[in-house]
Amino acid sequence: MTASIRSDLLKWLIAPLVVINFIGALMIYMLAWGPAQDALDNNLAEAAYDLQAHLRLNGDRVELDLSDQAERILRINRTDEVFYVVRDAAGNTIAGDIDFPVFAPYTATQMAVPFMSNVRQFHVRAVALRTEVGEHQIWIGVAETLTKRRQIQSRILFALVGLETLLLVASLAIIWFAVSEGLFPLQRVRNLLDERNAGDLSAVEEKDMPSELRPLLGAINGLLGRVHKFGRERQAFLADIAHQLRTPLAGFKTQLEVLSHRHDRDPDVERSTALMMASADRMIRQTNQLLSLARAEPSQFEQRRMELVELDKLMTESIQHFVQEADKKAIDIGFELQPASVMGDRFLLRDMIDNLVDNAIRYSGPAAEITVACRCDVGDDVVRLIVEDTGPGIPPADREKVFDRFFRLSDKEHGSGLGLAIVRDIAKDHQAAVSLESGADGKGTRITVVFPSAKPAVSDMKDKAAPVHQRA
Repeated sequence: MTASIRSDLLKWLIAPLVVINFIGALMIYMLAWGPAQDALDNNLAEAAYDLQAHLRLNGDRVELDLSDQAERILRINRTDEVFYVVRDAAGNTIAGDIDFPVFAPYTATQMAVPFMSNVRQFHVRAVALRTEVGEHQIWIGVAETLTKRRQIQSRILFALVGLETLLLVASLAIIWFAVSEGLFPLQRVRNLLDERNAGDLSAVEEKDMPSELRPLLGAINGLLGRVHKFGRERQAFLADIAHQLRTPLAGFKTQLEVLSHRHDRDPDVERSTALMMASADRMIRQTNQLLSLARAEPSQFEQRRMELVELDKLMTESIQHFVQEADKKAIDIGFELQPASVMGDRFLLRDMIDNLVDNAIRYSGPAAEITVACRCDVGDDVVRLIVEDTGPGIPPADREKVFDRFFRLSDKEHGSGLGLAIVRDIAKDHQAAVSLESGADGKGTRITVVFPSAKPAVSDMKDKAAPVHQRA
């Protein structure tokens, strides 16, 4: 079972509280019932003392001088039956109820002593009093049934149960509120961590946090710092490898081109050279993509590199060299570029555009049509970068997977499976959203990157060129 701080706190607070409430209720009951019991016992004792005052010595005999009216007054009680007896030392009844219980154990003192007993079919509370009349030892007993006492007990218990229930519920509510408030900083830390994207490794703010949480936050921040350092080292290592590979690969390709020109009459050499040049091109592309991937890593992205970028002009500069590649496959590539500006990293945005257009050319197939668009509608607060083709398209089941690193739909085309992963990371760096859907009439693929708009001043808008519509 999963441990819970809330459950442990509630358990260790509520269980003792219930025990303490029970003990307190018991003590309150005793404090309330004890005086009530004593008061009722005192009434019985007063009746015994009254009987003592009516004892008379008649010669050698002791008599109870009690009129019938006085006896009726003694026995009258609205709720209980009252019994009394006067006995001599031999246990003979002088007056009263013959079946009154024996009270010899209570005759050690001349004070009225209360005790529990039974008279006929009743449970009774009784007092016993030993006195002397002349030289005669006399015992007086007075008892009453328990109806009044039980009524008083019930009232005390009902009041006590109601009070204790109210106190317990109020205490539980206070404890629940206090525990929830006490754990709120933990919830706050959790929310701070949940709101972060996967690449945010900055330290958690310790300001206004309770002192008990600061060691934990210090440990978390230390871990985040180590992970961030490791990520930067990994990124630097990957970038260094890619950078170091680019120069020898470029030289290798140049030597192959020289070799192909010198042996262009030998078909075997020409074929081998072409294969090696194709391999060199793939290695150069993959090296460039690894370098782009290292630069685009969201956890390593630095906001200070952001600047105002005219996306339409950047796209014009970036996609010119793809026109030749499109011509080789007889692909009709067109551009619809509206003036638009975004806050971003110029180099990463260029990588994004290159990967989107390269993917479209690589996978759309011969004689396809590709449209590269930059749109910023009037009154819209976003900028859309759209690359649409009329190729075979991407099955709906694979549209999320194509953004995973090294995922490839087909082995027919050479590729590393990094292009759209790079696009996704660069989009995250720029708080942009990437969507993939079918093209017009359900054919081909349309990839849309939606950026927050960085609108220039009105005077700048007047100087912007008109939207560019061009097809190669």
